[in-house]
Amino acid sequence: MFGLARFFSPRRHRAVTTGYFTHPACLDHDMGDGHPECPERLVAIEDMLKESPALNAKLIRREAPAIDLRRVRLAHEEGYIANLHDFMQQVAASGKTRAIEPDTWVCPGSWSAAVHAAGAAVAATDAVLDGEVTNAFCAVRPPGHHATRREAMGFCFFNNVAIAARYALDVRGLKRVAVIDFDVHHGNGTEDILAGDDRVIMVGLFQHPLYPHSGTPPAASNMHNLALPARTRGIEVRAQIETHWLPVLNNFKPEMIFISAGFDAHRDDGLAELGLTEADYEWITQRLVEVARRHCQGRIVSCLEGGYNLGPLARSVEAHLQALTRD
Repeated sequence: MFGLARFFSPRRHRAVTTGYFTHPACLDHDMGDGHPECPERLVAIEDMLKESPALNAKLIRREAPAIDLRRVRLAHEEGYIANLHDFMQQVAASGKTRAIEPDTWVCPGSWSAAVHAAGAAVAATDAVLDGEVTNAFCAVRPPGHHATRREAMGFCFFNNVAIAARYALDVRGLKRVAVIDFDVHHGNGTEDILAGDDRVIMVGLFQHPLYPHSGTPPAASNMHNLALPARTRGIEVRAQIETHWLPVLNNFKPEMIFISAGFDAHRDDGLAELGLTEADYEWITQRLVEVARRHCQGRIVSCLEGGYNLGPLARSVEAHLQALTRD
């Protein structure tokens, strides 16, 4: 006798698993003494995890592969990729660091770092879509969201999140994805690559006016930006997200969410003047987790962007991971 409980018992909740993708090569990209986008950023995150054993134990660590350049072409022009590779090979041969644009420098380890950072985003996408993990965080550098289809800028070479989003659509066959960017600087490169693609919706926040002095007005109707004045506090950001982001995301019903996770809107980060705290980052991430659970089986891939004050960066990543790993 089977009993009615077999047919009417509640569905079991599937435990959340979070992939953590990184690679030692991401430490080898060094733009020189005093540059804010430095290898110590990843060291600070790893030190935080060593001091947070309960959180660290929840992460499924994966070594990021180097990306197949065919995947890079999903977001960047082939001529740009070839020219960037040639430039970086020349730098590697010379052994000397050179600027590719005023804020962005190339050293002998930059190519390997860039291809592993982009490779992390694609590998994390596969892991999430294949059900190996619920969601994933890519602790990588160089960051990516300022890299346009044909230009390196703002510390960025390959647009890791845009590549992964296009990979999910063009290779893995998804029909709708959302990109969320909460870095303090506008993700102009991501907008350049994804604007006008009606399979994508992008919601962002950034301080305005501030580098790269873009995002207002947005480039296309699938771009939804919150341009915030300096000294905007977390409580005001939360209200804006509730009013503007969440209805847009819930109406779009994404099949996967990608996050450009910059933590330089923290009130103690010296490169900008917004007023977020670790608690705000945890709150933002939790709201995105709720959207993902409602519409796409919890599927999120998050990639590190900015965040340059090492202590607040590490604590903010901890808050972000706490929300991602929470059942």
